[in-house]
Amino acid sequence: MKRELTCIVCPVGCSLIADLENGKVVSVSGNSCQRGRDYAQTECVAPMRSVTTTMRCCGGEILPVKTDRPIPKNQVMDCMKIINQRVAHLPIAVGDVIIENVFGANIVATKNMGGLGNE
Repeated sequence: MKRELTCIVCPVGCSLIADLENGKVVSVSGNSCQRGRDYAQTECVAPMRSVTTTMRCCGGEILPVKTDRPIPKNQVMDCMKIINQRVAHLPIAVGDVIIENVFGANIVATKNMGGLGNE
């Protein structure tokens, strides 16, 4: 089986072709660097995604948050459910962990809020 992909690791955007046998990548072509090959292997076997969204705060404010590392693509919607069920408490600084260990990643703030200065 062949799978066509566009690499998203760098701005070049190589057109990749991954050959798969029995659910495993046996070869990758079209990549101009090793990162493209690694991307194709991960994307075909165990795709990962970073989650960037917003979260409610106790006073009604909206806090931008993200995962601090990619999580399995098939768990993104479950991650969103967890985030949507929680409420953040101010003050919060960029990088503060809001929720720990959601499918292997922490949910962190991407904005200062609640009287910390740089709002």
